[in-house]
Amino acid sequence: MRLFHVSEESEITRFEPRTPTREDLDPNTKLVWAINERCLPNFLTPRNCPRVAYHCNETTTEEDKQRFLSSQSLQHVVAIEHKWFEIMRSTTLYVYEFDPAGFYVQESTAGYYVSEITQVPINRIMMDDLFGELINRNVEVRVMDHLWDLSDKIQQTSFNWSMCRMRFARGRSQ
Repeated sequence: MRLFHVSEESEITRFEPRTPTREDLDPNTKLVWAINERCLPNFLTPRNCPRVAYHCNETTTEEDKQRFLSSQSLQHVVAIEHKWFEIMRSTTLYVYEFDPAGFYVQESTAGYYVSEITQVPINRIMMDDLFGELINRNVEVRVMDHLWDLSDKIQQTSFNWSMCRMRFARGRSQ
């Protein structure tokens, strides 16, 4: 298993555990966050870019695949809003790889892993063509006017899904 942390910061040498901001997590347990390789495409966007990401799993229905995938050869979609297209084209990301020892699963369907100890990356990969990186991973990129309709629909499907930074998405009534 490979675990990663994606950042716009280029020179991180140590990841210190931080207090989680999510209300469903214990604020007394500081964590270092990582993502597994399967879900890494969900984070190959600028940090605050709202996105709807989903991918097939062993229980994804044929009906859902036909309705929400543009091709049978694709199994993963990342959707962003139009206003983020140029920002994404000009963003460079740094993907830090960790030794998985010391991490445990926080949320398996989202690919989240956490560690309660300081982590030192074993590798750093610079990515300056995010669209190319996603396409090379056989991920369909959708550029949409707004994300809320897709978000609402995907949550009712058999896909594994992740909605990230939706507080920055265009409002539902726009």
